[in-house]
Amino acid sequence: MALFNKLNTPVFLKEVSDTTQYINRLKELQDRATGKVKDDIAREINLANYGEIGEKNIAFELKNSGMPMYIIHDLRLEFEELSAQIDYVVVTRKLVFLIECKNLFGNIDVDNQGNFVRKYSWNGRTIKEGVYSPITQNQRHLDVLKQMKRADKKNAITKMLLDKHFGDFHKSIVVLANPKTVLNVKYAKRDVKDKIIRGDQLIQYIKDALKKSKELTNSDTEMEEWAQRLLALHIPNQTDYAKKFEDLIDRVTNDSEKEAVIEKTADSMIDKASLPPVVEKPIIVNETMAEYLAPADNKETLIKQLKAYRLEKSREENIKAYCVFSNKQMLDLIDKMPKSRDELLGVSGFGPVKAEKYGDVIIELLK
Repeated sequence: MALFNKLNTPVFLKEVSDTTQYINRLKELQDRATGKVKDDIAREINLANYGEIGEKNIAFELKNSGMPMYIIHDLRLEFEELSAQIDYVVVTRKLVFLIECKNLFGNIDVDNQGNFVRKYSWNGRTIKEGVYSPITQNQRHLDVLKQMKRADKKNAITKMLLDKHFGDFHKSIVVLANPKTVLNVKYAKRDVKDKIIRGDQLIQYIKDALKKSKELTNSDTEMEEWAQRLLALHIPNQTDYAKKFEDLIDRVTNDSEKEAVIEKTADSMIDKASLPPVVEKPIIVNETMAEYLAPADNKETLIKQLKAYRLEKSREENIKAYCVFSNKQMLDLIDKMPKSRDELLGVSGFGPVKAEKYGDVIIELLK
């Protein structure tokens, strides 16, 4: 069959992502917005742009691989109550790779328990904080795909075969797209080391995996059919996440009292919104985190800084903003002004886990 295979370059079956459409919509709204709403939209665009940069870095590597493969960007799956947003699905003649793109700032250490710790310098200090495992996140994506395929099997034998061999054909990779990130996996277990790489290692990783694989080589037609079956599973995201900003803009008038109401509503909606997963990428401290690293001179500024930090962490961990800390807990933070992790434990809603995870940055913000 190899004699009849002519494909020798990558082919994108789906290249546009929800992020691109989201950014374009926000830019249109930004031209109409004023005041705080305009500032909120600008911040949202910065966050989305940074996530998109990481994905474009991966696309560049794939496009220039010189390998026969079919690529699906931003594949969204739904199965029963589960959902998954996969940054890239790469279908080759032997294997399918599910790629989770992480554009993390700072340096990343992975210990022998699989915990991810990020380190970065800030105001002369070295900050260490835990990061939700992208390997676990991508494994959940893989599990959703497996359950969807399993549901299509008609009898116990085919289900058993899928359970046994699914992992032979489908591989999970976490790719760190920020070229400045230093990855230290010295103490990580082998299965973790094998699933996380830097962006410039991606193509060699795929080549090595294909070389080691003992699976049969598919023809051009079989490879394309495999990719098309995966693309057919895509469920477009119908939620208009930018509509909250459009509704605010439509209500803005020159009346100062109404403007104050709009600003309050904008804060509330940003806190409660369920934002798209492709915007959940981490951001660079010296660019997009600048707003909440500014000196805090009063309560209003502290609230603004804490909300910005909360928003960034919620995107990074793919959780609701109030799961980091609620508005009530934020006000308790400002009221008690903890100066250490022990004092932070006295704040409503802060136990040992949250204190360990978010404590250093919060304490620094409150100084």
